Amino acid sequence: MAKKNAFYAQSGGVTAVINASACGLIETARKHKDIIGKVYAGRNGIIGALTEDLIDTGKESDADIAALRYTPSGAFGSCRYKLKSLEANKREYERLIAIFKAHNIGYFFYNGGGDSADTCFKISQLSESLSYPLQAIHVPKTIDNDLPITDCCPGFGSVAKYVAVSTLEASFDVKSMAKTSTKIFVLEVMGRHAGWIAAAGGLLVDHDIPVVILFPEVVFDQKKFLAKVDANVMKFGYCTVVVSEGCHYPDGKFLAEQGTTDAFGHAQLGGAAPVVANIIKEALGYKFHWAVSDYLQRSARHIASKTDVKQAYQLGRAAVELALKGSNAVMPTIQRLSDVPYKYRIGVADLKDVANVEKFMPKDFISRDGFGITEKCRRYLLPLIQGEDYPKYVDGLPQYVTLKNIAVPKKLAAFKV
Repeated sequence: MAKKNAFYAQSGGVTAVINASACGLIETARKHKDIIGKVYAGRNGIIGALTEDLIDTGKESDADIAALRYTPSGAFGSCRYKLKSLEANKREYERLIAIFKAHNIGYFFYNGGGDSADTCFKISQLSESLSYPLQAIHVPKTIDNDLPITDCCPGFGSVAKYVAVSTLEASFDVKSMAKTSTKIFVLEVMGRHAGWIAAAGGLLVDHDIPVVILFPEVVFDQKKFLAKVDANVMKFGYCTVVVSEGCHYPDGKFLAEQGTTDAFGHAQLGGAAPVVANIIKEALGYKFHWAVSDYLQRSARHIASKTDVKQAYQLGRAAVELALKGSNAVMPTIQRLSDVPYKYRIGVADLKDVANVEKFMPKDFISRDGFGITEKCRRYLLPLIQGEDYPKYVDGLPQYVTLKNIAVPKKLAAFKV
């Protein structure tokens, strides 16, 4: 087998553990130098491939690559850029082939969520449609946990842990002030169409904390919601609300809709927390505080789930192993074997079954009243937030690595994306 180089890129919103997948992938590739030559990374995702802005990861020391496992965010830069179909934009695909040929790239690894799976699937078809030998493997990543087939997605477990801990700690805070001041705390979390992240706020049952969750899967019923909040305040003296950014009215309009769209054409969201807090204030008169977890939830490597870090690394490693077996258009997955004790194995899914498919919260994961989670959901979530995997601390701050990211010399003419 002729030795080929590999291309790796990160896509979409980054996470606390996406670099752990990069670590697993690069370390594994380095063990197979007889088959995989250089590992290039795209600077800012697929855009790095289109613009021939490639990074030579071989210039990084083994120690720095190993340190990626403990470093949040995307070490090589990410992007939100979705390739159109080959028929709609043959120009970009021909450019990719030219780049791959120029740099002897035969392995394509794309680390991202649903839209990234779609991009990876389209690229996997290049070998057939444009007669270029290429293996494309998708490495799952999304805090939204909405990729199908895989039991969970790297990035989610750490966000779930952050949200559960933040909900717990903020609830202790508001509880202490409830008699004399604040009675309501609202925490907004990410999750456009699926409420997996918001569900983590329901893990506090053992602490007897009144938490109301607003899921994207449950249409917002203002009257029922206010009644639930008021009942909690009457019983406990306070109430915590965890609202997903994708919570929406009966007509489909998001509570947090801003009237703008992102690079993928999705409605730009952000602002559900103040909307919900003011609804409570106007109807019930309770004093409130609110917070939007936003980037904090997905970048909090200091409180990452050990399970999540381990799985992210394993899936990066598995992607290379699949490529070495000759696989194409596939994605390594997590297959759960049992909840208690928690056991799983690494599986594989065809990208045609993954791309553009969203996995929502099952109905039996949401409580009958629509404002909490069931025991079945709790059994699903708890293993994913287990364990701590702290980075090294220096002078009271976590020590994260910044790679040199040395560019590979360009061989082709400039290309405008």
